[in-house]
Amino acid sequence: MNHSLGLMIESLVAVLLLVTIGYCMLLNSRLKRLRADEHSLKAVIAELVTATEIAERAIGGLKHAVRDVNENLGNQLTSATQMSEYLKRQLSECDHVVRRLSKIAIAARPQGAAAAEPEPPARVAPPASAPLEAPRLSSAKAVAAAAQAFSERRRTGGLAA
Repeated sequence: MNHSLGLMIESLVAVLLLVTIGYCMLLNSRLKRLRADEHSLKAVIAELVTATEIAERAIGGLKHAVRDVNENLGNQLTSATQMSEYLKRQLSECDHVVRRLSKIAIAARPQGAAAAEPEPPARVAPPASAPLEAPRLSSAKAVAAAAQAFSERRRTGGLAA
């Protein structure tokens, strides 16, 4: 019995050693795969860090560009506002000049002729085949007619020129 008990114990130890060796081989293969994955994971992390640095630099550049555009846009808005005010002043001065020209033209008309003369009829475009003739008006009447037409266009909200 001593022999058989010792043999059984040694056989059991041998079997357990074989199971342990098999399990160690399995763990070794898993560790190899894990190390291979670790290297690929390190490569992915390095690429991610590089991409993050590039993105941070790009964001910094975009912030700088936005700041520059904001300054330029502010300057352009200021310039546009000043130009708008300048044009408003010029338009009001033009209105004033047109009114003065109209008054001068009216004052230049003879008193009797102004009351006796009816308003000139609205001009109708001549047919395309008819030759264009310049109406023969005195220079004062021509200036008055031009001033009147200019002020009429201005009053209706259209452009005068």
